[in-house]
Amino acid sequence: MAGGDKLMKRYLILEDGTVFEGTAFGSDSASVGEVVFNTSMTGYQEILSDPSYCGQIVTMTYPLIGNYGINSDDFESIEPAVKGMVVREMAEYPSNFRCNTTLDELFRTKNIPGIAEIDTRKLTRLIRSKGSIKGVLTAAGEEVNVAEVVAKLQGTQLPHNQVAQVSTARPYPSPGRGKRVVLIDYGMKHGILRELNKRDCDVIVVPYNTTAQEILAWGPDGIMLSNGPGDPKDVEECVAVVRELLGQVPLFGICLGHQLFARACGAGTFKLKFGHRGGNHPVKDLTTGRVEITSQNHGYAVDEETLKGTRLKVTHRAINDGTNEGLSHLDYPAFTVQYHPESSPGPEDSNYLFDRFIDIMSATRKEQQYA
Repeated sequence: MAGGDKLMKRYLILEDGTVFEGTAFGSDSASVGEVVFNTSMTGYQEILSDPSYCGQIVTMTYPLIGNYGINSDDFESIEPAVKGMVVREMAEYPSNFRCNTTLDELFRTKNIPGIAEIDTRKLTRLIRSKGSIKGVLTAAGEEVNVAEVVAKLQGTQLPHNQVAQVSTARPYPSPGRGKRVVLIDYGMKHGILRELNKRDCDVIVVPYNTTAQEILAWGPDGIMLSNGPGDPKDVEECVAVVRELLGQVPLFGICLGHQLFARACGAGTFKLKFGHRGGNHPVKDLTTGRVEITSQNHGYAVDEETLKGTRLKVTHRAINDGTNEGLSHLDYPAFTVQYHPESSPGPEDSNYLFDRFIDIMSATRKEQQYA
């Protein structure tokens, strides 16, 4: 635990004045962020290293976290962007043959605060009732004036530049001998890159603010629009680039990439009350009628009411709340999904979408050859 073997007190204070007292782990420092919850039973390492959580304090609803430790293979980014983690019980002595370190030690190294021994069920019910909410994890062992913290928190504006914070600063290759894919990094999970590499794609990862001309100059067979954090309305320059790319080469978008694609085609997006975060979200494929269990992490969704007049077709829909989960273009080889088919963490029901992307790139190249 933070501060050595001695358990130190820490508070999670929400902007509505709710206070949770628990024990500190990870960094001794304080942190402010949007408090959200994730319903996954496993995969906490992938979750804490997912760039889409930039600026957020993640509550894990599963009651025991850290029990299999941290390993060298399951990171989704090199530097976690999460602002903190809230758990019911944090395992101090993990047991797994792949374990290299503990969750507590990782959080200390990366200067991320965590809080344990609080009622995560109560916190989750509060978020479901009131929506995602600003919160602060206080410094370990610090006594605080709750009224002062709440007043300061209510006046705090959370950042709107999350994509710029987590995108790569410069292009880099991930070579292969197959299809050339330019992957636009809005906050990419490395699971996406791994899936393309498995299919021998020659991938070039580029920053979020790369121009359409620069992207097309690489001569791609296809373009991947990655996941990422925040509100798609905060990156309108990315929407403009996607609009320019549409129809040039096949497109495949995931999560934020899905929302940017929709906006580029004239549709709108809105903020969900508490978002979809977890590995147990059922989604119906409207083309086949098949229901897939999916991994999700997003706080915004495409507004289907705004699809009228666009050339977009709804392909997937969430079973739980009926929100949009997938789109395809009626005129161009382009499709997107709101969930995470790279399955990091699982389930793997939707992994075949990467094969579909390969097939579309192959078919498009054949059409161009015989045009």
